[in-house]
Amino acid sequence: MLRSKALNDPRPVEADAASRSSRGFARDLGADRAAARARLRAVARARRRYGRLFLALPLLLIVVADVLLRGDRLLDLGGKHIASYLGAMVESAALWGLLLFAASSRRGASRWLAALLFVALATLSLGGQLYFHRQYATYLNLDATLFGTSLSASLFGQLRADGENFFRSVLPPLLLAIALVWLGRRIVRPGRTAWARAARLAAPAVVVAAFVLPCSYRTVQASTPDVIYFHAIGGLLKELAGVQTTAQVRPGLRTPPSLPPVTPRPGPRRNVLFILTESVRADATCSARMPVAAGEAPAACPGTPRIDAAVPDRLPLTQMRSNASTTAIGLAVLWSGLQPVATREALHTAPLVFDYAHAAGFDSAYWTSHHMMFANSRLYVQDLPVSHQCGATELDPLADIDLGADDRLLSAHVRSEVLSLREPFLAVAHFGNTHVPYLVDPEDAPFQPALESKAPDDNEAYRNFYRNAVYRQDAAIAELIRFVRSSPVGERTVIVFTSDHGEAFREHGQLGHTGSILDEEIRVPGWVDAPPGTLTAAEEGALRAARDEPVFHTDVAPTLLDLMGLWEEPALAGYRAAMVGHSLLRPSPGPAALALTNCTGIWGCAFKNWGMMRGNMKLESRAWDTAWHCYDVLADPREQRDLGPAACGDLPRLADALYGGPAGSVDVPAHLRDLAVGPRHD
Repeated sequence: MLRSKALNDPRPVEADAASRSSRGFARDLGADRAAARARLRAVARARRRYGRLFLALPLLLIVVADVLLRGDRLLDLGGKHIASYLGAMVESAALWGLLLFAASSRRGASRWLAALLFVALATLSLGGQLYFHRQYATYLNLDATLFGTSLSASLFGQLRADGENFFRSVLPPLLLAIALVWLGRRIVRPGRTAWARAARLAAPAVVVAAFVLPCSYRTVQASTPDVIYFHAIGGLLKELAGVQTTAQVRPGLRTPPSLPPVTPRPGPRRNVLFILTESVRADATCSARMPVAAGEAPAACPGTPRIDAAVPDRLPLTQMRSNASTTAIGLAVLWSGLQPVATREALHTAPLVFDYAHAAGFDSAYWTSHHMMFANSRLYVQDLPVSHQCGATELDPLADIDLGADDRLLSAHVRSEVLSLREPFLAVAHFGNTHVPYLVDPEDAPFQPALESKAPDDNEAYRNFYRNAVYRQDAAIAELIRFVRSSPVGERTVIVFTSDHGEAFREHGQLGHTGSILDEEIRVPGWVDAPPGTLTAAEEGALRAARDEPVFHTDVAPTLLDLMGLWEEPALAGYRAAMVGHSLLRPSPGPAALALTNCTGIWGCAFKNWGMMRGNMKLESRAWDTAWHCYDVLADPREQRDLGPAACGDLPRLADALYGGPAGSVDVPAHLRDLAVGPRHD
């Protein structure tokens, strides 16, 4: 009965089942744990494997972006330039990989420092290069940043003027860098191994090395954009700290010879007023009066209507060109008559037109609205033999370093002093408000829509903003011209007008000036206004014959000397022989082969660009070019059809001998850069 009761009792059966279930659960739990451990090991292996690949992602993104921006130029790299680029990739991979590795740590304050460095450096180096490339079709390099040692104030001005586009450029790299750090902490997750600790410690050292070690091939930019940026900023910081990293070529103190007294040749009695402006390209004004049909009244010049009306009978020079697109070089060429490729010593010891005027007994003056701290200008002009001189800070103590003082103040100052000059005189009035960032009167700005934005999509509106600056300056210059013409000396004063260089608006990719020697940057306005009796019939005939012929700034100093009656003075024959131009008051001897360059002994180029020109044929190349380009500027004024080097005759041979080859194939030749920089005032 008991047995029967036991058989009928379900509890032992249930206990046995529970025991079997418990053992099964344990087995299942063990299996689950084993599977989990296997999965963890697999995840760990995957993290190690893919984490290493993830650390290479920043380099991959940088190279892809570089290819998208300038793939055609990268394809032209060869030999040492390919090696340089590969070396930059190694540096870039080490920098970003180690920083991202350290930032991906799971704990510790150092990971936040690494994350901050990763995000900040990626934003500035890649966003900054993207912004710079959009403006100038090239990357910011050491040569370009060295200009900042004397223009620190202008950097903030640039952000004020174009901050929106700068932030648009840096925002994508900023967001991408933050995303990479976030993903890194989920994918990489460094362990506590000795290797991981060493890598975290190495990250700050690699950051310092990126700024200190010169690891970019800056002359051809055969490096990744981030490495070019770190080299540039590191070099700038060392320069600011007083450690000279490279020759920073700027104008220095002149040591001209003492000229003997000379007597001007007999001829018309005349004063000379040389009006020079800044960054005004030929098509922003009117060298000649607007063409009109017979019997119709002349139409006003759109860009400079008041100058147009003030000198209606001027003798135009419609094909005037500067020999460089940099102010310092332009002044040296205009005032000395030397080619821009003259040595630094020659450019600092050659007499200037002021010295010749002084030797001939002319009174002279140099008035400018430019800031004398701009690029050592003060040193170059401080010892001019003039009786009257002023710079921006004499006109306005708070003058902007880029814009200088208001051109209206300069016009008023010149008007207050010009009549006190003893006749005959040579006077130079140098206007500057058409330099970037351009001074505009919002209440009198006819060219619309106009924007300060430098974004590529706003290019035409930005060009209108520039044209409005030229329009504003037109009023100041015209007021000076009208004053002189209405004064007692006006009937004896010849006025010569030109600009130091032009200004580009992405016609060939670049924006502003100093980026090339293409016509948007070197073709400038030019004219001579001479009252009746101040020119002989032969002189006037020569000027009229030169109207539509290519003439150059190398012709200006000879012309000024001729206006002063000194071109044939025997005592000056040696100095005249060094001048490659000719007086425009005389028949042309025929076109000469002339150098065009922004890499000189008086001003170092931010980006190599050089060439030559004879008549209407121009040979040129820029930093990324490994071959010469040839253009016929009269048949193809926009320089869109490269005719090939052979079309320029012997210019390629002459240019090869002068420069060593196209700009992208050689470093800057020794005679175009001078290691003896001399005194600087930064």
